[in-house]
Amino acid sequence: MNSCAPQLLEHPKPLPSALALAAPVSRCRELAVGVIGPGRVGSALLDQLRAAQPRLQREGRVRLRLCGVVASKRMWLDCDDAELNSRHGGAQVWRPNDLDAFAAHVRGVEASDALLIDCSASDAVASRYPAWLAAGLHVVTPNKLAGSGALERWQAIRAASAASGARFRYEATVCAGLPVVQTLRDLLDTGDELIAAEGMFSGTLAWLCNRHDGSRPFSALVHEAHALGYTEPDPRDDLSGMDVARKLVILAREAGWALSLDDVAVESLVPAALASLSRDDFLERMEELDAPMAARLAEARAAGGVLRHVAHLDARGRASVRLAVLPADHAFAHSRLTDNVVQFTTRRYCDNPLLVQGPGAGPEVTAAGIFADLLRIAESLEVRA
Repeated sequence: MNSCAPQLLEHPKPLPSALALAAPVSRCRELAVGVIGPGRVGSALLDQLRAAQPRLQREGRVRLRLCGVVASKRMWLDCDDAELNSRHGGAQVWRPNDLDAFAAHVRGVEASDALLIDCSASDAVASRYPAWLAAGLHVVTPNKLAGSGALERWQAIRAASAASGARFRYEATVCAGLPVVQTLRDLLDTGDELIAAEGMFSGTLAWLCNRHDGSRPFSALVHEAHALGYTEPDPRDDLSGMDVARKLVILAREAGWALSLDDVAVESLVPAALASLSRDDFLERMEELDAPMAARLAEARAAGGVLRHVAHLDARGRASVRLAVLPADHAFAHSRLTDNVVQFTTRRYCDNPLLVQGPGAGPEVTAAGIFADLLRIAESLEVRA
């Protein structure tokens, strides 16, 4: 290959010719990229890649080539459409969704390392990670189902990565773009020992706890969060605590503990009477959340504390997710908006635990976490002439 790859575009945004001509064509790392799931996060990622690619080329860090995109039912490839990067949703040729053929196409690009980015929330896609890694494809994902699903599959993913040398990175599975997984990995790799991990892992529940001061019913706040797009389409997916439990399992496994979802004690904020309803019926009856949540708020105020949704993991592998009353001077008491906060207590950071805090939700910050993983993989690749 004697020229840098075409621009990664989701929408037609022509690159100024001066920038194109300025891109170096000599020694550079090359990476063929396939994106699975061009939804909110995937589209934000494609925009970020497009914007950064000229700079990455000029600096000689990496040449990126978008080889194709897979949606839920169909895919389009660069071999079918020479202008794929500038078309995205308007490709000339569509094919039926075929993940194995898609992976083979990305892997087959000459003189390039290859990477698949899974921005879906599909278990079927996650089930293919071991085979892709075994074939030498790097995998980056914000999909939590691999890291928190069946332990046997997680072990197969790690084994395939170790055997082939292909990298598997998943920073954005926990707290979006915040460097939580990498921070824990750095602590452990440098010989530290994890004693406990505790945090607020849900931007949605953080926002609700911050806003729940008794001036408005809790259900009204959930309706507002739903309208703002802070919650999942069904708010029970947030209120149940299971999404937080998945993130806790991912961190536990990163620390070397064979934890599964069944090992996490989860307190759901959804009363049993509402759990089995249709989504629309639940939304109609959300006022049934108000009395229990008002009682919890009164309990917190009587104790001089605040309500926060907290996940906890200790060195014995005991894990819990619950609504807790925390002292007013606790580090978690001062979070803002949709902040995620993760506190690592380790042998080194014992008296004063290490804190990672910042926005933990949203397509832009999640895409940035994925992009950072891509760059870490790219920087480990062989430089090609």
